[in-house]
Amino acid sequence: MLYEGALLAVLVVWWFLRDWRATLVAAAALPLSVIPTFIGLKYFGYTLNTVTLLALALVVGVLVDDAIVEIENISRHLRMGKSPMQAALEAADEIGMAVIATTFALVAVFLPTAFMAGIPGLFFKQFGWTAVLAIIASLMVARLLTPMMAAYLLKPTSETEQKDGWLMRRYMTTMKWCLRHRILTGIGAGIFFIASIALVPLLPTGFVPAADRGQTQINIELAPGSTLQETALVAERARVLAMQVKGITGVFSSVGGGSSGDAFAPGASAEARRAVLTLTTVHRTDRKESMAQLEGTLRQRIAAIPGARFTVGPPDSGVKMQLVLQSENPVTLSEAAQKVTRELRTLQGIGNVNSTASLVRPEIIVRPDFARAADLGVTAASIGETVRVATAGDYDTNLTKLNLPERQVPIRVKLPDAVRADLDAIARLTVPGKNGPVMLGTVASITMESGPAQIDRLNRSRNVTLNIELGSRTLGDVNKEARALPSLRNLPPSVTIAALGDAQEMKALFASFGLAMAIGVLCIYGVLVLLFKDFMQPVTILAALPLSIGGAFVALLITGRALSMPSMIGLIMLMGIVTKNSILLVDYAILARQGGMERFDALVDACHKRSRPIIMTTIAMGAGMMPLALGWGADPSFRSPMAIAVIGGLITSTLLSLLVVPAVFTYIDDLEKLPAWLRRKWQGRQ
Repeated sequence: MLYEGALLAVLVVWWFLRDWRATLVAAAALPLSVIPTFIGLKYFGYTLNTVTLLALALVVGVLVDDAIVEIENISRHLRMGKSPMQAALEAADEIGMAVIATTFALVAVFLPTAFMAGIPGLFFKQFGWTAVLAIIASLMVARLLTPMMAAYLLKPTSETEQKDGWLMRRYMTTMKWCLRHRILTGIGAGIFFIASIALVPLLPTGFVPAADRGQTQINIELAPGSTLQETALVAERARVLAMQVKGITGVFSSVGGGSSGDAFAPGASAEARRAVLTLTTVHRTDRKESMAQLEGTLRQRIAAIPGARFTVGPPDSGVKMQLVLQSENPVTLSEAAQKVTRELRTLQGIGNVNSTASLVRPEIIVRPDFARAADLGVTAASIGETVRVATAGDYDTNLTKLNLPERQVPIRVKLPDAVRADLDAIARLTVPGKNGPVMLGTVASITMESGPAQIDRLNRSRNVTLNIELGSRTLGDVNKEARALPSLRNLPPSVTIAALGDAQEMKALFASFGLAMAIGVLCIYGVLVLLFKDFMQPVTILAALPLSIGGAFVALLITGRALSMPSMIGLIMLMGIVTKNSILLVDYAILARQGGMERFDALVDACHKRSRPIIMTTIAMGAGMMPLALGWGADPSFRSPMAIAVIGGLITSTLLSLLVVPAVFTYIDDLEKLPAWLRRKWQGRQ
């Protein structure tokens, strides 16, 4: 993706400049910016991994931006009849403040993300630093190397200033109308922003998009007490049915975990009844169905197998939602979990719903008669020791070892399976007493009952985990519908919902991103205040931020992407990118006014001179991210939403900022003049 994006960005430069020398100068900024980034990554101890390469792929369009602005301005000065050396010096001096401001605005956005907490912070630490290092390197290249290369590589041109085309003439007419009708322009921008916010409820939400790596899993769980042979039989039936699904190319089966396959053996009881099928599919480009649709077909096929429950989908892949109920009362907790499970299964579009409390296993319950045991000199510890050794065998450390030439084999002595299921036989076991052996049935009652297959605790309270397969739906939508179920809205007072799982992480994600965005805006404002030495005009530059949100949301809505971690990354990146356009306009307008031009003429000249580099940088950035948005290469589930959000926001922010920012500039300029106007009024009255 890095190479394709870089190539497209360079082609955009050539398309606009139509000069291979200027294109070469701009293209040289890419490797000259990436190589120092690698040095910085080495210093920080980072590696070339998915996160760092993703950061480079996303900023590849940004890396060439500063060079585009520099080379376009130098080309414009060349058309004025200047020599390459003079054009490079004067153009670099003219554009210097704007280039520095745009770069530090991007740094101000990305740097706070490197200090985020929680799971997002683990991801963004390397992502943020990689982006910052690359952007700073691109600034150094644009300010130091690009003008020097242009001075020696570019040739003087006999071309004069080009006449405006129909598109430029139409834009200038529209822009002048917006300046003369700035109230209507402001109202229109406000309506667009409100409409953008109104799109938020329409967007699906999630934590991490479900991946499509060409593999999935079927987790099989039989009833407690099932043997390894029974598990293998069910796994084989599931394998045969899975191979009949179109798109499945291979299945690897892993059955059981205990070497003996004995459900009563310590360490093997939890594994003998479980199996995992790892399925390999054809490449996503060679099949019509998505991975979610393929997993839905698998669920339908294997649902006919009795005596087991199945979970389809790899673990920790964004395809499952967890709901954890917690209580001190196990009976109330079990009843509430069963009721919630029944209602969850009524939700449309989801897969299986499994509960850790839904399976029970047979248990031998031994209730000592303490008075009778005391009379016969039998302790509760000796009763427990006798029952444990007879049913499960002794501890591994106490087992006798059979010494073979190459290994030792532990010898476990216990009752045969048939005897262990006979309560009368267990009652006839002898227990050591003070006055001699005593039959177990004499000092205890023995019954066969059922109990939970496992007891989970959270903060010393019992809990039940409900696993909900999302199917083709998003985490946010399923979580919203689940929380609206009567069983969850009317839980018993002693039962609470624990803050665990992806739903809670998604909530923390949005909170972290909200804080990161707020800090980013403040950092951008602070940087611009320091660079422009003005507290008001940076507000004009920040006016472009609301204009980008609508485009990002519309792009996500059209493509069916969820508002999740990757799309939030795109929104943060968008904050820094869209300020570049405003900075180019405002910086030139300020320079023009300092040169003696009137406000209206300065804004018109700024829009005329800077619209071309703004369009060039926007298209270059969009072209650089297009391979990510189109899903070229490996699994695009995480990368594609980022690029889609950025491209959508770039389109609207560029089109609208070229019209709205000049109008906002006039309002801010009037506010700056307000204190002086009030002072004159006050002095006039006196």
